[in-house]
Amino acid sequence: MYQAQPPLEFIQPKYNRQFLRITHLLLPLWMRAQTSLTQVEAENVKTLVDLYHQFQAGKIRFMLAFRHPKTDDPIALGYLFSRIVPEVARHKGIKFTAPIHAHCIYDRGIPLWAGAHMGWILQHLGGTPIQRGKADWTGLRSARDLFVNGAFPMAAAPEGATNGLSEIVSPLEPGISQMAFWCAEDLQKAGRTEQVVILPVGIKYSYVTEPWDAINDLLTELEAKSGLSNNECRDVINRVSINDLYARLLRLAEHLLSIMENFYTKFYHCKLSTNDGAELPGDKNEAIAARLRALLDVILQVAEDFFKLQPKGSLNDRCRRVEQAGWNCIFREDFKDIKTLSVVEKGLGNRAALEANMRMWHMRVVESFVAVTGSYVRENPTPERFAETLLILWEMVTRIIGSDTQRRPNLGKQRALITIGEPISVSDRYPEYKGSRSGARLAVADLTKDLQLSLEKLI
Repeated sequence: MYQAQPPLEFIQPKYNRQFLRITHLLLPLWMRAQTSLTQVEAENVKTLVDLYHQFQAGKIRFMLAFRHPKTDDPIALGYLFSRIVPEVARHKGIKFTAPIHAHCIYDRGIPLWAGAHMGWILQHLGGTPIQRGKADWTGLRSARDLFVNGAFPMAAAPEGATNGLSEIVSPLEPGISQMAFWCAEDLQKAGRTEQVVILPVGIKYSYVTEPWDAINDLLTELEAKSGLSNNECRDVINRVSINDLYARLLRLAEHLLSIMENFYTKFYHCKLSTNDGAELPGDKNEAIAARLRALLDVILQVAEDFFKLQPKGSLNDRCRRVEQAGWNCIFREDFKDIKTLSVVEKGLGNRAALEANMRMWHMRVVESFVAVTGSYVRENPTPERFAETLLILWEMVTRIIGSDTQRRPNLGKQRALITIGEPISVSDRYPEYKGSRSGARLAVADLTKDLQLSLEKLI
């Protein structure tokens, strides 16, 4: 990411049945060795079993639209497919053609930060990549074809990225809804009678044992790294009561906000709306939320100004545009044949890539906070909400000091609860979609809204 490179190549799906069998066999060992997960449970699995049965009978095409709070989600879903669904099917006397699996739509950036080996794994599990910040027609065509003709149902996260919070659903991107209508359209053109369905799937994490001591330790570590002196914390540093932990969490949040506000006003000459005479709410949580929103806006503007982007849309939309602009400076069409370039051209290309990567750093800070509300812990001060909020703060601090954000602290063993929602018929909505352009836009928007509500209900 610090050197100019040829354009990102499309990773063609190459489903390998033998590799999937090995993956399913080793999944429990991998889950326990590489994640904090020790249990995966599921509710309303019969609905998913029925849909798979209809899919294999050629009656439907469907997509699992799953919540995406953390990077362990694919592991939990793999356990659902390989262990839980077959077991429920046996109890119901339903016979499947093995294996139970799904074609996953994944972000093309994953192999960049997780390693090229992850791209190989996803490729041979039948996954198809897409670049989120642009009209990736190659990626869209691949996903569209798999939805209509693939050996398995589709699976995708309509939130677009992890938000780190089990009990808040980020605003959904409309791509999943659009793809479902395309599937219905392609089936109709081909004279096929399958119905198209979207299945909302909730994923929520909880700790097997409440990790209050680990939360206290992580909070103490963050206090020390951010410069909160022992004198300020000595009266509560050794206590683990919820009230004391919450007071310390608020103090840490305010302190980090002040540091970041000073940094961006001093070195990037940003003007914060909260510093221009705007009155802050009297409630401390609401004041923190207002300051955070203002700060995230100016942080993104630092990156947008460099790439000459207009700040349009949600924070998520803006992050995706910044990411794609950065990729355009790093993965360049004119670097397809690097051997033909002079040393000077390569050096200038590397300089542009380095600067683009540095500006994308600001976007990554914002990306971690897009779903943070300021009242998440106060509304329900569970260890899970404490831990999730602290881990988001840890990621920011770790990113600032330049350490590896992939080595997240393990606060304790966790269980995942997967909740299968009620199927949403896309075919029933297709007449409205095909009526006109305005009708199509409205149908996509309505389906996205209903999917959002369905995922929120699963929490």
